[in-house]
Amino acid sequence: MPSKNEILDLYFMDNRHKLIDIAAFLDRLDRHDGDADFRHPAFLQALQAMLAPGDQSRAEAVLNALSDHSTEPIDKATIQGAVGACPPAEKQ
Repeated sequence: MPSKNEILDLYFMDNRHKLIDIAAFLDRLDRHDGDADFRHPAFLQALQAMLAPGDQSRAEAVLNALSDHSTEPIDKATIQGAVGACPPAEKQ
């Protein structure tokens, strides 16, 4: 099993880039006018879940924060494709 330093050597720069990209994405949202839809607060909630995952892994906490937990199928799809987060009215 690799050591923490070996993991850092392998993955730090790539994840540093991803973190800066996320910060830039949030800065772009802050600079523009208008109201954001449900994806913005869902993204922020996922970031909080990553920072405080509780008894689950960080990846699991983020996936759970962005997932649709409904158990009943909808009658008819209103869009074609996924949007990456569940609208609040559809969360259970």
